Amino acid sequence: MISKYKWSQVSVVAIFTISTVALLTACSTPPTRGTGYRSSSSGVAPSAYSSSIANFSSVSWQAIPGWQDDELVQAWPAWQKSCEGLLKRSSRNGDVNWRQVCTQAGNLSSRDSQAIRRYFENNFQAYEVRNNSGADTGLITGYYEPVMNGSQTKTSTYSVPLYAYPAAWKKSKPNLGPTRAELISSGVLKGSEIAWVQDPVAAAFMQIQGSGKIRLEDGRVMRLGFAGTNEQPFKSFAQWLLDRKEITRSEATMQGISQWAKRNPDRVNEMLNANPRFVFFKELPSNVDADLGPTGALGVPLTGERSIAIDLQAMPLGAPVFLATTRPLSNQPLQKLVFAQDTGKAIVGGVRADYYWGSGDAAGEAAGRMKQNGRVWLLLPR
Repeated sequence: MISKYKWSQVSVVAIFTISTVALLTACSTPPTRGTGYRSSSSGVAPSAYSSSIANFSSVSWQAIPGWQDDELVQAWPAWQKSCEGLLKRSSRNGDVNWRQVCTQAGNLSSRDSQAIRRYFENNFQAYEVRNNSGADTGLITGYYEPVMNGSQTKTSTYSVPLYAYPAAWKKSKPNLGPTRAELISSGVLKGSEIAWVQDPVAAAFMQIQGSGKIRLEDGRVMRLGFAGTNEQPFKSFAQWLLDRKEITRSEATMQGISQWAKRNPDRVNEMLNANPRFVFFKELPSNVDADLGPTGALGVPLTGERSIAIDLQAMPLGAPVFLATTRPLSNQPLQKLVFAQDTGKAIVGGVRADYYWGSGDAAGEAAGRMKQNGRVWLLLPR
């Protein structure tokens, strides 16, 4: 089928989002970005179209499980954030006509769930997404923003450093920098410490997530964002442990890895050095609201349980998406309107999403255990 709808190239990754599924498998090659999206000149949405990796078929709203039950008032602030990002980057969004639907959104009450539902039903066409194989289900994983206690100076309690991007690399960045083990042992990072935390494994998980918050001893919250990497390939801690029969497949989660580390403190560095990739951070401005989520690829703060990361070859950044999956380690339905506000190197495929759970330990618990089957419906302006 010839593609009638396509979307334009956009710059990926304002936040270095790697799903927690990356703990289980090596990080995927970054996808090639999608091509230009074209809305129908007649204003009538097509009944079907395709992208390079997925097929899309229009469906009625009644065909979407859970659509009528979702509390859309809770989703509305995240859609307003999407509109902020979409309108700012309208010149880079190909021919997607977001301006009209976002302008209408600005005139709608955010407290009327039925009015919000009518807004989406009247202004958007829902498309069932299938992979090119024909499968309508795919992998849904989770990610989060770590929050941990720490200090801006080294103490007896907080002795594990997080590093800023090396000053020398800002002038001449290596195509392939030293590995994690080489960076740590060489002392080249001395003086680049940006914060100190307690747990080396938790620090490594923050590197995988690409951002986080540090609660300082004086009560302030220091927010760290992604600043760059050493350009080494990512290698999975879980896969390293599985290959050595140190853990079982059911233990290949963030929680299982942390428990292994507590049982084997003398081997923690060996495990951490198995991943040559090293992530650097930058302190975000103090005027950034500590209650807001980290900034995603769309350039707006992520919203817990309403933002997802997607593959740009399948969906345009910022778009509304209805997700139907289950909660981690259960059959309890998780069906809600979410927004494609982020991307990630491990997020590859049409029916594929990384669900942002929010900040903190509870979000981390959920994200670390989430590896569910799910379906997605893309909502596009009529």
